[in-house]
Amino acid sequence: MKIFPAIDLSEGCAVRLLKGDYAQKTVYSDDPVSVAKGFREAGGEILHLVDLDGAKAGYAAAAEIVAKIAAESGMFVEIGGGIRNAETVKQYLDAGVGRVILGTAALRDRVFLEEMIRRYGDRIAVGVDIKNSNVAVQGWTEDDGVKYTDFLDYLERIGVATVICTDVSKDGAMQGTNRELYRELAAKYSFRVVASGGVSTLDDIKALAKMDIYGAIVGRALYNGAIDLKEAIAATK
Repeated sequence: MKIFPAIDLSEGCAVRLLKGDYAQKTVYSDDPVSVAKGFREAGGEILHLVDLDGAKAGYAAAAEIVAKIAAESGMFVEIGGGIRNAETVKQYLDAGVGRVILGTAALRDRVFLEEMIRRYGDRIAVGVDIKNSNVAVQGWTEDDGVKYTDFLDYLERIGVATVICTDVSKDGAMQGTNRELYRELAAKYSFRVVASGGVSTLDDIKALAKMDIYGAIVGRALYNGAIDLKEAIAATK
């Protein structure tokens, strides 16, 4: 299993939200590039970036800093948040990003999603943010009434390679991740499952690694010292 250290970007800073609430934002650094380099020095290989401002506004608000992180971090970089059209996808991939994550656009514009899958294959991932059993969109601020299980079934049918599943109720709360959810997803689907939300202890890491899922995203727990990145990577070997 891969450990994805996470950097959530807002107004040029590395931040974390609590349960997706933009009013509960903690700023950890005003230099996200240095944060990324620190993760690389600790052994990180895949960096998970989220453009929080873009997710809410619907455009690539953090494009410049994302390109700089991709160029200087030495890591494989994936980015999600506010990516709603083919031009933005191409912009990020041309800037050195390894994988682009579609969220709101994947749910609301399936023609677009399927075209991106045809064009870029496994360089396209889908982020499925689960809130009260439905898929949350627009930076977790809206609910279109689509059951997450129905959406995951669709993603399986069209051949999506990587799906990042976030239990919004767990995100940033430091109360543990939803192990049962990821156990079920790993057993049911053939796409690569990435666990996100509430990964807050080394025990979480070890439990997820036993499920044979592709990866786990770790955010707040790295910033507050609850998880040491080197130890987390070692625990997956």
